[in-house]
Amino acid sequence: MKVMQLLPELNSGGVERGTLEIARALVAEGHESLVVSNGGRLVVQLEAEGSTHLTLAIHKKALSSLWQIRPLRKLIEQHQPDIVHVRSRVPAWLTHFALKGIPAARRPHLISTVHGFYSINRYSQIMTQAEKVIAVSDSVVKYIRDNYKNCPPQDIVRIYRGIDPAAFPHGYQPSAQWLNQTFKDFPELENKFLLCLPGRITRLKGHETLIELMEKLQSQYPNLHAVVVGGADPKKAAYLKEMQDNIQSKGLTDKITFVGHRSDIREWLAFSDVVLSLSNQAETFGRTALEALSVGTPVIGWNRGGVAEILSHVYPQGLITVDDHTALFNTVQQHIDKPQQVKPVTIFSLKEMCDQTLALYQQVLK
Repeated sequence: MKVMQLLPELNSGGVERGTLEIARALVAEGHESLVVSNGGRLVVQLEAEGSTHLTLAIHKKALSSLWQIRPLRKLIEQHQPDIVHVRSRVPAWLTHFALKGIPAARRPHLISTVHGFYSINRYSQIMTQAEKVIAVSDSVVKYIRDNYKNCPPQDIVRIYRGIDPAAFPHGYQPSAQWLNQTFKDFPELENKFLLCLPGRITRLKGHETLIELMEKLQSQYPNLHAVVVGGADPKKAAYLKEMQDNIQSKGLTDKITFVGHRSDIREWLAFSDVVLSLSNQAETFGRTALEALSVGTPVIGWNRGGVAEILSHVYPQGLITVDDHTALFNTVQQHIDKPQQVKPVTIFSLKEMCDQTLALYQQVLK
């Protein structure tokens, strides 16, 4: 098979990671893998792993992007992929118009992946107009069925995102060297019970809930400490300051540590005693929660979206009613009083995701 995946850019994020994973799986099975994007720092890795990258400015939500329809049509006609797989709305629209100019007999098959709970409108509807529409969780299947009645239910295929269990092995512990460096950088973390909130600094991730929780727990558990793993975009500087002022006014400055953007997320998840998932909106999948459970760290999170699906399969005792702050307090308390064990995770594997996606490609071609 020759498969062409399209996405805005190749810098970082779940869509990008999924694209690279499928590209790698295609090459490993002897197929031809093409990726079209505006480029980015992951292009080097993509090409090193055997795919061809074609640079095209298909990343801007602007009318000027319409100038890319003709160059995209040319690329499709030149490379003649069997399947075009769109993973984002701007590339999906450009592909829609590009394919219209190709005679039906020569058009490739079209597949889309719905990675997000997009705003519900005509612009987003394009993601549900393909021969097969991949949904990354049951929550996304429900979102498509509820909001896009034009998409036949039999065309929606749920394929969970997956992680490589070898990259997040059960019982993993950070190296002595990593621990030494961490205690040197953040001496306040030594000999503490650590609550970890992973995710970039935005109002969506539930940092206020964490601050409120620490305020309630601190007098009872003097050795409790919270760590926020995630960077703040320059645009979020005002929000970060507002949060730090709030922490200071509550006398929690020495109880909550911000470690910024990290590339060693596995170490932080394994190092923590409990990982929290407190987003104000449902997540489509919840990869970080899965990575934490995979290394054996308990996760406590709101019962919604993809995180709830992962927890209900892997660690149901971590599920709490959405926005029930008392239940959150009680569940965290139980975990401090009696540390819990997480069984090895045997589902949501990267191999399953790749196998199911490649099988879908084959099915469409038949």
